[in-house]
Amino acid sequence: MKVNVLYAHPAADSYLASLHQRIVKTLKARGDEVIDFDLYKMGFNPAMLPEEWRGHYDPSQVPKDLQVYVDALLWAEACVFCFPTWWSGMPAILKGYFDRVWRPGIAYEVPPDDGLIKPSLLNIRRMGVVTTCGSPWWYTQLYMQNPGKKVLLRGLKTICGRGVRHLYLSRYSVHSISDEKREMFAREVERRFDTF
Repeated sequence: MKVNVLYAHPAADSYLASLHQRIVKTLKARGDEVIDFDLYKMGFNPAMLPEEWRGHYDPSQVPKDLQVYVDALLWAEACVFCFPTWWSGMPAILKGYFDRVWRPGIAYEVPPDDGLIKPSLLNIRRMGVVTTCGSPWWYTQLYMQNPGKKVLLRGLKTICGRGVRHLYLSRYSVHSISDEKREMFAREVERRFDTF
């Protein structure tokens, strides 16, 4: 399988960085082809400037700095996102990736009658998510109703067409758990991506 991994955390020595490394290692050990993007390390600019916005609906006007991301997205059969949950959502750099790369003419088509958008990423058959949360499970799931998960699985996954299989793994209360619990979650990530 061809997998595009998107990693979004600023610290190379973070717990999430180790999870990202395990994901990539597990996928490659399975024999998958992997294009791995570390958005912070690559200096991805999440801000859409006015001139880009004006050409946003024209697929022939993809900015040069985005072409490598667009090419990987169109090449992939699966996308994996590895990021911390901050303020109940994804980091700005990853949100900017979706804003700028999953654009009209690439990820979806806008009908002329302003009807529902039509999915274009029919090449994507699987979506994986690994995230960590500082908040406890009950706060994220019960009180906030997991808005980050809704954006990815009810929103973005739907422009990949029907029948896309997904995997969503979240480690809650990440700042207060023991090293043993961190390792248990890391092993669970490896196990689940081994059969992704």
